[in-house]
Amino acid sequence: MASRARVRAPELIGKGGWLNTGNKDLTLSDLRGRIVVLDFWTFCCVNCLHVLDELRELEERHRDTVVIIGVHSPKFVHEAEHQAVVDAVERYGVEHPVLDDPELATWKQYAVRAWPTLVVIDPEGYVVAQHAGEGHAHAIEKLVEELEAEHGAKGTLCRGDGPYVPPEPVATDLRFPGKAVRLPAGSFLVSDTTRHQLVELAADGERVLRRIGTGERGLTPDSFNEPQGLALLPDGRVAVADTVNHAIRVFDPASGALETVAGTGKQWWQGSPVSGPARAVDLSSPWDLAWWRDRLWIAMAGVHQLWTWDPAAGTVEAAAGTTNEGLVDGPAAEAWFAQPSGLAAAGDRLWIADSETSAVRWVEPSAAGDGYVIRTAVGTGLFDFGHRDGAADQALLQHPLGVTALPDGSVAIADTYNHALRRFDPATGEVTTLATDLREPSAAVLVDDDIVVVESARHRLTRLRLPEEAVRVESLAHRTQRAATEVAPGALRLEVVFQAPAGQKLDTRYGPSTRLLVSATPPELLADGAGAGTDLARELVLADGVTEGVLHVSAMAASCDDAPDIEYPACHVHQQDWGVPVEIAEGGVARLGLVLAGMDAG
Repeated sequence: MASRARVRAPELIGKGGWLNTGNKDLTLSDLRGRIVVLDFWTFCCVNCLHVLDELRELEERHRDTVVIIGVHSPKFVHEAEHQAVVDAVERYGVEHPVLDDPELATWKQYAVRAWPTLVVIDPEGYVVAQHAGEGHAHAIEKLVEELEAEHGAKGTLCRGDGPYVPPEPVATDLRFPGKAVRLPAGSFLVSDTTRHQLVELAADGERVLRRIGTGERGLTPDSFNEPQGLALLPDGRVAVADTVNHAIRVFDPASGALETVAGTGKQWWQGSPVSGPARAVDLSSPWDLAWWRDRLWIAMAGVHQLWTWDPAAGTVEAAAGTTNEGLVDGPAAEAWFAQPSGLAAAGDRLWIADSETSAVRWVEPSAAGDGYVIRTAVGTGLFDFGHRDGAADQALLQHPLGVTALPDGSVAIADTYNHALRRFDPATGEVTTLATDLREPSAAVLVDDDIVVVESARHRLTRLRLPEEAVRVESLAHRTQRAATEVAPGALRLEVVFQAPAGQKLDTRYGPSTRLLVSATPPELLADGAGAGTDLARELVLADGVTEGVLHVSAMAASCDDAPDIEYPACHVHQQDWGVPVEIAEGGVARLGLVLAGMDAG
């Protein structure tokens, strides 16, 4: 067995304390003898949610030897609230202990740079691997099997029940509902996300008329997996974004029939088709839907794009976005999004809640009539957020998940992490606050002169009268609390560390198996080194006169089984996007190492 670097794992500390342990505080000594996988996550991050699902099978198969510990490391201010973490653990079905680390103490001890990051600790308490991004479950499983054999032989492996203690279930009609749509008869159809169902409520928004779905995760004619977005189709049926099934379903309220119209049930990865027969193309965490310009538009949160489904042709295709995460306007094919999570059609505009950039944006036909363009109404980028009204170019939101077109041409915003309903008026260019004291509003439906808000963390629909005057609120501006990396001026060596899992090698059958894309905010930060390439190392040159910014790094590597006797080797894609805040300082580092998989020896 190959030797591994042995680095003693730092202790697990977090001011918020422990969840899912029956009120017991855990230490690494409590876990000695077990293989520990630390999952550094934050609940706003769709990639983190993907990893939660990737780990479920590993967690089940190796339950007697492996303990997964979620280390919740917040990006947004709201995510540092303990109750918000409690809610998220239930919302996403996290069935392992979670350490609430609002001050990023453990994040810093483990030198983590990105969400999600997985760290493997052996039964003797040493760090043996680190993986950033998605697609690593197979590699971790191989490592777990090696560690089971190695430490079983040494007598240092302990088997048995883990420290997970499930919370007590709570009885409510809805549990973390996601989106809602009003049916023609006046009732509401709501995606009851955590219970994997749709629920039809009477016109009062309270009385349950029926439930659709078994309540168990699945992709069957009577099951869902964390459904979110809903859209009424012209024929009276309802399209459903079946998020964790990576599928679009259609529900017929009249007959009760449910069918899958797009997606294979598998998650889209780089290199997969971006158009074709709808049932043959993979999707990635569709979050919301809207019928616009004879198509169903899909907020494909998992890959930072907009897609469309054409029911007449039976096809899907990527309509906007490059899959790179950020905020870039322009022609649809060149735009960048960051987890688009809400859509609303209004005439020649399709409004978008672009959650990770705390932005509201829109799509409109290009002036030349040869496609679409993307524009931004509110928001500046991945790291600036808050609650500030006023001129749109100065206003701030915090991770909005929903948008609703209003009759006067303005748009209501479910400003989720500010617990508020906001409004942007294109006529005046102003952002105002319509209501506060909502709890994680995720969507809203217009009903005559009222607006019905999905209060996700209060598990209910809340009806509000659309106010004539805005609510005055104290202005708050925030930046992510991640510390900036001090880098030396001039040349900066960027190295993405990738070590193929045991028994695998880089897949070079069809050309280079790695990809690296580098950009910066502001773009002027980089004098040289921006752009795409196939080498995972690159020399960057930082421009004179720019003192701080963010380096955006996107890396991908594909590995396949190495055994020559395997006719059809299994292949896996590993990918991650980093946004690294940097400050230029004399004495700063001249090398920036980012771990995609393995250990950084630099």
